[in-house]
Amino acid sequence: MTDRAQPWRRRGAPPAIEGEHTLRRAAAAAAIGNVAEWYDFGLYSYLAGAVLSRVFFPDAGPWAAVYTLGAFAAAFVMRPLGGFVFGPLGDRIGRTKVLSVTVVLMAAATLMLGLVPSHGAIGIAAPILVLAIRMLQGFSAGGEYTGALTLIAEYAPDRRRGFFGSWLEFGTLTGYTLGAGASALVIAVLPDDALLAWGWRLPFMLALPLGITGIYLRLRLEDTPAFRQLMERSPALSTMPLRRALRIVLVRYRRGVVVAGGLVVAWNVANYVMTSYVPTYLTSTLVEYGEAGTGTAVSTLLQVVVMLSMLAVITSLGRLSDRVGRRPVLMTGSIALIVFGLPSVWLLRQGIVGQLGGLMLMGAALVCFAAVAPSTLPAVFPTLVRYGGLALTFNVAVSVFAGTAPTAIAAATTATGNLDWAGYALVAAGVVGVVSVWFLEESAGRPLAGAAPLASSAELPPPERSPDGVYLEHPRP
Repeated sequence: MTDRAQPWRRRGAPPAIEGEHTLRRAAAAAAIGNVAEWYDFGLYSYLAGAVLSRVFFPDAGPWAAVYTLGAFAAAFVMRPLGGFVFGPLGDRIGRTKVLSVTVVLMAAATLMLGLVPSHGAIGIAAPILVLAIRMLQGFSAGGEYTGALTLIAEYAPDRRRGFFGSWLEFGTLTGYTLGAGASALVIAVLPDDALLAWGWRLPFMLALPLGITGIYLRLRLEDTPAFRQLMERSPALSTMPLRRALRIVLVRYRRGVVVAGGLVVAWNVANYVMTSYVPTYLTSTLVEYGEAGTGTAVSTLLQVVVMLSMLAVITSLGRLSDRVGRRPVLMTGSIALIVFGLPSVWLLRQGIVGQLGGLMLMGAALVCFAAVAPSTLPAVFPTLVRYGGLALTFNVAVSVFAGTAPTAIAAATTATGNLDWAGYALVAAGVVGVVSVWFLEESAGRPLAGAAPLASSAELPPPERSPDGVYLEHPRP
C-alpha cells in the first residue's frame, strides 16, 4: 500500500478509524442543530423591516428599522459570554453534552419570541422582552456554532475534513432558506392585518420540532474521537482551571487567535450584510430614499434563489479544498469581496435583475468562506482547548465587528444619506480576509493538533487475504 493511499504512515502514527455511518450521523447532528439555530436568525432578518419593526416599534418612524436591527445586534452582545461559558465546558465534559444544551436554549427562545405580545398590547414592555429573548438566543449561539465546528472537525477524516465541514454551513444555509421561505409564505398568504396580529408568529413556532430533532441526534452520538483520545491520555484535564485554559489560548496560540479572528470577521461581515441588512435595504431603505426597492415577498424570493445556488455548490467547494488546500479558496472569496463589494451594492438599485445579480455576487464571495472556514478554524487550536479557543475567538470577532455590521450600516446610511455603506463594509471585510489568509497555515489533509491521524472505514484498503483465502480484518488502533 502506497503512502498516498495511507497518508498516516508518513507520520509514523497509526490512524484512528471511524465507521462511515458514524461520520454521517455526526455530520447530520451538527448540521441539523445548525438548521434550528440559524432558522431563527433567518426569520428575524427577513421579518425585521416589513413586520417586526411595525409590531414592536410602530412609533419610531424612519428609525424603526435601525431599532429592530439593534435588537438583532443585541444577540451578539451575549455571544462572547455564551462562548466563555460553553466553550471551556465543552473542553471539560465533552462536545455532545454541551451542544444538546445549546440547541434546547435556542429552540425555547425562538418559541418564546413568537409568543411576545405586540407593542399595542403591552407597550414598551414588548420591545424589552424581544431584546431579552434575543440576548438569550445570543448566549445559546455563543456555544452552539463553535461547538458544532469542533464536533464535525474532530469527527471528519483528515483527507475529507473540508467536505464534511462544508455540511455544517449547508445546515446554516438551509436554516436561513427555511426562515426566508416561511417568512415569504406568511407574508404572501395572509392579509396585512392578520399578518401583524398573529400570522408572523407561526414561523417561530416551527423552531420546536427542529430543536427536538437536533437534541435527538446529538444525544445519540458518542463524543468525538479526538476528545476521547484526550480523556484516555489525561483524564485530569477534565478539571483544568479556566485561567490555565485561557492562558493557553491567549498566550501560546495568540497568532492563531488573530488569524482566525480575521477570517471570522471577513466571513461574517459578508454573511450578515447579505442575509440581515440587504432584506431591509431592499424593502425599506431604498424606498425611503426614492430608489427602486422591492416588496418583501420578492426580496425574500431573491434571497432564497441565491441561497439555493450556494447550497448547490458548497459541498463541492469543501471537497475542492481537500484537494487544493483551504488557502486558495479563502483567498478567492476575499479578493471577490474587494472587487465586487461596491458593484454588488450598486446593482441592488437597478431593478429586480440587478438585485439578483448583486446578491449573486455577494453569495459567490460568501460561499467560498462558508464552504472552507468550518474545516479551517478548528485546525488552529489543539484538542485541549479547541472548543474554548474557537468560542472565544469566533464570538468576540463576530460580536464586535460582524454581528453589529447591519446596525452600523443602517445608522450610517440614515445619518449621511449615502446608500453605499454596505459596499464599503464588504470591501473592508475583503481586505481583512486577504491579510488573514496570507498568514494562515495550510491545514488540508493534516491531522488536527493534539489528535491522532483520523480516517474513515471507507478509506481503508481492501482487506488482505491469508494463504488459505480467508479475508483478514483490518487491525484497529
